[in-house]
Amino acid sequence: MNYHWNWHIFWDIAPDGSGTYLDTLWSGLAWTLATSLTAWLMALALGLAIGTVRTMPNKWAVRLANGYVELFRNIPLLVQMFLWYFVMPEVLPRALGDAIKALPNAPFVTAVLCLGFFTSSRVAVQVSAGIAALPRGQRMAGTALGLTLPQTYRHVLLPMAGRVILPPLTSEFLNIVKNSSVALTIGLMELTARARAIQEFSFQVFEAFSAATLIYVLVNVCVVFLMHRIEKKVAIPGFIVAGGSAGGH
Repeated sequence: MNYHWNWHIFWDIAPDGSGTYLDTLWSGLAWTLATSLTAWLMALALGLAIGTVRTMPNKWAVRLANGYVELFRNIPLLVQMFLWYFVMPEVLPRALGDAIKALPNAPFVTAVLCLGFFTSSRVAVQVSAGIAALPRGQRMAGTALGLTLPQTYRHVLLPMAGRVILPPLTSEFLNIVKNSSVALTIGLMELTARARAIQEFSFQVFEAFSAATLIYVLVNVCVVFLMHRIEKKVAIPGFIVAGGSAGGH
């Protein structure tokens, strides 16, 4: 049986009343970007804090931060998504759990929380590795200038480490965009879920998922281009980190 290709399907009216099938894809893209960006802001803030704590001299704080990383990094994302959506409301106090389940955008909130915590553990590792890659003289210079430990991190170590870890952070952002597709399992109508809906309505499976694939590729190319420009913009001439050791000016 030959497959009937129909690339004009995207201009047909979708039976769910949301406009054309192309409008359905744009709606999914909007949810994907909203979920990814919100979760990324959460992951960046948490990852920065946890990664910094992992490099501090307080052993108990370091152990807690390492425990956080191991907890969220070693549980599969799909399992975490189900735990946040199906289990968490049941273990909370009844009134709070019922309120969470009654939220009109519960899948979106759940996806943001899950992706945020999951990605923050990975960002934390990048941050701590970036700080560890800096020359020891950076920390000593802060002490010599009379800066406190928090001031040394804020004004010396974190700005330099941030430049070192921009490439791996770019990869993590690309991952969070792609990982947002897992949210379709809890009912979030993001891009992959919309493509699947088009396939179910029209039976044009190749067209639907080819379009979704192209959109993912275009989004990721835009992210790589933007981050590459930022990396060049904030680069410090003469500062080099390579092979696990660092040196520079």
